[in-house]
Amino acid sequence: MKGIISTEIEVIIPFHDVDSMGITWHGNYLRYFEVARCQLLDKLDYGYRAMQDSGYSWPIVDLQIKYVQSSTFDQKVIIKAAIVEWENRLKINYQVLDATTQKRITKGYTIQAAVDMQTEELCFVTPDIFQHKIAALMADFELSSPATGLVKGVSR
Repeated sequence: MKGIISTEIEVIIPFHDVDSMGITWHGNYLRYFEVARCQLLDKLDYGYRAMQDSGYSWPIVDLQIKYVQSSTFDQKVIIKAAIVEWENRLKINYQVLDATTQKRITKGYTIQAAVDMQTEELCFVTPDIFQHKIAALMADFELSSPATGLVKGVSR
């Protein structure tokens, strides 16, 4: 999955996440996205506590999810998340894959926009603090592998 930074987590579908037919209830995928998103933002050193401390909230303003096939109780899945846009909004792409077969179960994205917590105004440009986090990540990556030709928004 391409993006400026990505992460993945492994989950075994618990009994309380499935319906009476043993199939994962569709709303739980958004929770799985959230767990991966939190890990991704923590990896960037800008998790929700850091966002709040910096004076910005980042509500989800749009999301899309596509259910490709079902997952079931006790199935091991991998949730992947990757930041693909960050200059004016934060767009994160997700995939849920079967851990054994690597077949796609679900895919989607979330879009978050920065809101100044004091004025409650929407920011049309990503705040400097987040831009600096991304710039530092790109600088670290370019220093560790200068021949990659990393371009904004392209995966490492």
